[in-house]
Amino acid sequence: MEQNPKENAPFIRIEPKILYFGTPVALVSSVNDDGSTNLAPVSSFWTLGWTITLGLLTETKTLENFEKRSDCVLSLTSPAIWGQVERLAPLTGQNPVPEKKRSKFRFEQDKFAAGGFTPMQSELVKAARVKECPVHREARAHRIHRLEADERLQELGGGAAVEVEVLRVHTHQDLVIKERYIAADRWQPLIYNFRHYFGLGEELAKSFRAEV
Repeated sequence: MEQNPKENAPFIRIEPKILYFGTPVALVSSVNDDGSTNLAPVSSFWTLGWTITLGLLTETKTLENFEKRSDCVLSLTSPAIWGQVERLAPLTGQNPVPEKKRSKFRFEQDKFAAGGFTPMQSELVKAARVKECPVHREARAHRIHRLEADERLQELGGGAAVEVEVLRVHTHQDLVIKERYIAADRWQPLIYNFRHYFGLGEELAKSFRAEV
């Protein structure tokens, strides 16, 4: 059945360079070989029950750590710390820096210091929490699923979907109501929208990777 072009208005067909249609930002803590904590911003993740699925590129220190040790923390960010998050964006814990990343990334061993963040000891896992973030989720990775179907993803070196189970949640007391509920009118996540940072209001700034 042929379509009438007028029926498609006002839609047009495009192939966007990225598909980040507004996602929250978290800082993922994972455990390095020497026992220190690697810290990395992520915006490809979703939650179902107490399971979180992380989308990670293959050539990342976070995925490398998950292949050896499962302990991790997801610290959820807020608009107030977008500048500190952006300081971490061009850094990698991989040394040497993978060839595909060398034009935009540089090695940094101490991500907490580089981002101006304060490590907090976790209760159940070895990875540290981030004091400046209002919500911490201590967790352990259970499964790593390699993603192979997407040709564009393979051009970036491939990727993986990592299942992590949340074990314990810490939340700033100002956000908690009735002991176990989050006050929705007080909680505002930092949103990564087409490589630009937003709160739930006006745009705050753009990432170093933003092209427009």
